Amino acid sequence: MFSAWDEFKQGKRRRMDILQFEKNLEQEIFKLHRHLKNKAYVHDPYADFYIHDPKRRHVHKATVRDRILHHTVFKILNPIYEPTFIARSFSCRIGKGTHKGILAMEYMIGKISKNNTHSCYVLKCDIRKFFDTIDHGVLLGILRRKIKDDETTWLLEKIVGSFTSGYADLFSPKGVPIGNLTSQLFANVYMNEFDQFMKHELKVEYYARYTDDFIVVSDDEGYLENLIGRISLFLRSSLKLALHPGKVSITKYGQGVDFLGYVAFPHHKQIRKRTWRRILRKFEERISMHKNGSITKENLDQTIQSYLGVLSHGDSYRKSQDLKNMYLFLMGK
Repeated sequence: MFSAWDEFKQGKRRRMDILQFEKNLEQEIFKLHRHLKNKAYVHDPYADFYIHDPKRRHVHKATVRDRILHHTVFKILNPIYEPTFIARSFSCRIGKGTHKGILAMEYMIGKISKNNTHSCYVLKCDIRKFFDTIDHGVLLGILRRKIKDDETTWLLEKIVGSFTSGYADLFSPKGVPIGNLTSQLFANVYMNEFDQFMKHELKVEYYARYTDDFIVVSDDEGYLENLIGRISLFLRSSLKLALHPGKVSITKYGQGVDFLGYVAFPHHKQIRKRTWRRILRKFEERISMHKNGSITKENLDQTIQSYLGVLSHGDSYRKSQDLKNMYLFLMGK
């Protein structure tokens, strides 16, 4: 837990809840350890608020004590589950991420289209209210298949049961909070069931997923159309999830494939307009935070380097220059 604290506090040292916890750090950590050892641990309530990223999301934030526990659990369990995940699962994994997901999509399209000389189609889907509709019973059942230790499963039940969404009912608790680190692991464990179905039952070769957003690439549009029903049935019957009806599409590659913030065309790719607007808004917010002392100059510089890195993966020279000019203009005020 002390090791988890050291990782957790990075970049957060000036936040009031972090400062208050750190005042009595050893006392707080040993108290948490005692509660766990005696099975007296109870997860605290969440603070909730809304963010726009770009769509409105309801975020639930755990207390510092509970977030340290989430980090601890993640550090222990993630190495156990990581080897079970498929290579083209890109969300919240070391060495993966959105850019690797884009490269994988381009590789698959290149193979199917034979370097843009043959027809190529991309089925793109995502799941309706994914985090809100993860079923607690199904999730815990999946976790128990690999985790046999009674005390660990007791703790996992406490963490999973600490939150229910508006999609739950008396008999079917549902939902994991977006803000928890454990939720990222739970999401990958949950959707790994779907990944294995796609690879081993349907034997889909050109498939990639990022959280609940996934694609299949093929030269046969009819094949992709036929997959939709089988995918929907598995999600509904095995994971109690549903495809988002407005976000299932089959696109011919030449029309531009929208995936993970970029739109890919045969000879170039560009950042999605909505993503670019979000970058501009968030960067302006970060500059304001630096000016009022909420973040350091180092934090601000890391932000611009991160955004320039995002832009570097598309044909975005002009946008990179615009971002640099915005930085110089706003910092000069």
